Amino acid sequence: MDLFEKCRGFYSSPEIAQKYGYPTNPMTAIQMGIYPYFIPIEHAEGTEIFVDGKRFLMIGSNNYLGLTNHPHVKEASIKAIEKYGTSCTGSRFLNGTLQMHIELEARLAKLIGQEAAIVFSTGYQTNLGTISAIMDHNDIIIADKEVHASIVDGIRMSKALKKTHLRLFKHCDTNDLEAILKACPDDVGRLVIVDGVFSMGGDIAPLDRIAPLCKKYGARLMVDDAHALGVLGGGRGTAHHFGHPEWPDLVMGTFSKSFASLGGVIAGPKEAIHWIQHFARPFMFSASLPPGNVAAVLACLDVMEKEPERVTRVNQIGDRVRKELKGMGYDIGPSQTPIIPIVLGDEMKAIMAWKTFFEAGIYTNVALPPSVPPGYSLLRTSYMASHTDEQIDRILETFKQVKSLI
Repeated sequence: MDLFEKCRGFYSSPEIAQKYGYPTNPMTAIQMGIYPYFIPIEHAEGTEIFVDGKRFLMIGSNNYLGLTNHPHVKEASIKAIEKYGTSCTGSRFLNGTLQMHIELEARLAKLIGQEAAIVFSTGYQTNLGTISAIMDHNDIIIADKEVHASIVDGIRMSKALKKTHLRLFKHCDTNDLEAILKACPDDVGRLVIVDGVFSMGGDIAPLDRIAPLCKKYGARLMVDDAHALGVLGGGRGTAHHFGHPEWPDLVMGTFSKSFASLGGVIAGPKEAIHWIQHFARPFMFSASLPPGNVAAVLACLDVMEKEPERVTRVNQIGDRVRKELKGMGYDIGPSQTPIIPIVLGDEMKAIMAWKTFFEAGIYTNVALPPSVPPGYSLLRTSYMASHTDEQIDRILETFKQVKSLI
């Protein structure tokens, strides 16, 4: 059998495409004009983008604080490139550590409320590196069933998985979590992993119930705050949202959302961070975060401190949109944040709904299995602090107009 046979089939055969979780094969979808991925954006102005010369309102970005076009952020990135060049051309172990990296790590640890932090080149690598470094052969991983794909892959890389020491608990179900914790032996390490804000549903992990269970049964708690930093707890994350920054043992974050850049961070006790620094292969064997990206994150932290109203604003917009969409009869799932799904269930229905909004000048995202569970296809909408009231009015009016069509 030719290794590439499945590739040709995926490109041309509906049956092969469906086998891998797509409702139709890409070429058919492209020919029908309903392929919702890899659309080239010609120009972006934060809340608005241009595709084929047409202006769209963006409600599909993770730019929660609207900082990708902030003058201070752009200026800081440009100055860093002028000073250091475009790349460090080496890993952090060798020639890739700048004083800027050390400063950023200290500021992020303080923001999150942990002793120490290290910065990875991407958020995906942060979860891969942290989980695979910290977990050993006999340790047990206990994760929410809806954690991000990078956590799933980090678990796959870890030594713990080699003895199938993995337990998944029902989404945000603390009774199920407790049953699993209760059944775990006491003489092995245990790590509970959750997203602080779940990236598709927009719901918040119930840390007020999860953290006490971890303490009761002697398990460590890791929270992926990729979609919570800059949004919850005054921008400091999920634990701060609950008023208990000390609850998580490890907090992960990314820079490609609220921090208008690229990269990731893991924060925790200094000994654990020191360990990860020396055993996380994705950290050890990747070039370090480029200076322009580091400077952008530092500048975003400046703006967050000087303009805390941005965090308030994005949550106010989320509250308004959730309330009005519910009133229109949309199924918005369990959303509690500026991530607001439009749950449609059927894959083709979701694609056609995406197309309807696209034709109406609204750019959003469609999520199909395997990124969501089967039968739970949705439009993933998300909002920015920089959206104006007039833009939100237009977005909601469009939702009203297309309700009967989807």
